[in-house]
Amino acid sequence: MIRVFVKEFNSYLNSLIAYLVISVFLTGIGLLLWVFPETSVLDYGFADLDTLFSMGPYVFIFLIPAITMKSFAEEKKLGTMELLLTKPLTDWGIVLGKFLAAFALTLVSLLPTLIYYFSIYRLGNPIGNIDTAGVIGSYIGLGLLASIFCAIGICASSLTTNQIVSFILAAFFCFIFYTGFDSLAVLTTDSALLIKQLGILYHYEALSKGLIDSRDVIYFLTVTGLVLLCAKTVIGSRQW
Repeated sequence: MIRVFVKEFNSYLNSLIAYLVISVFLTGIGLLLWVFPETSVLDYGFADLDTLFSMGPYVFIFLIPAITMKSFAEEKKLGTMELLLTKPLTDWGIVLGKFLAAFALTLVSLLPTLIYYFSIYRLGNPIGNIDTAGVIGSYIGLGLLASIFCAIGICASSLTTNQIVSFILAAFFCFIFYTGFDSLAVLTTDSALLIKQLGILYHYEALSKGLIDSRDVIYFLTVTGLVLLCAKTVIGSRQW
């Protein structure tokens, strides 16, 4: 697994993908947070990072599939998948290695946003007038959400040999998992809360309040594990 992780992560760093993803994410969030009047914290007048944590998931819906789309699809298309499988690696080792590489790159793209936190911390009146607990919870939630999106992207890439198809499938399922259950809950009355709890948004918003509930963390880890299990099953079938 470690060898796969190092190989994949280095492949990101040796291509434009890593730098493009980080640049697009930081530029997009930076414009939303500081420039656009509808979402700018300078015009809003409150010391918080709500723009980052409300818009971040939607940016990830497109950026993470762009990271993961080549994970297995490119291996299959180039014929290197068979070579990879002949090495002394388990299916789980391959899947987890590729997942962790994509997840690590996503976390690296989040690190520079800490500058936004310290900037708003200093801009507060008085200085430090920001809900730090809520920010920490939101960062944890965004990281856990990224883990599910990375798992979905890896699974989508394992289903096809076409990177574009992989990207579209991953973006679609990320969007459905994030907002689909909440939209479905609106159409029901008897079990609306139960349906909401099946989706990511319900648990993400709970973490964003600064209260780290083990049930929310378990939800993210469970869904990530189940999606990676699907990817491992597809790889294990060898029917491609």
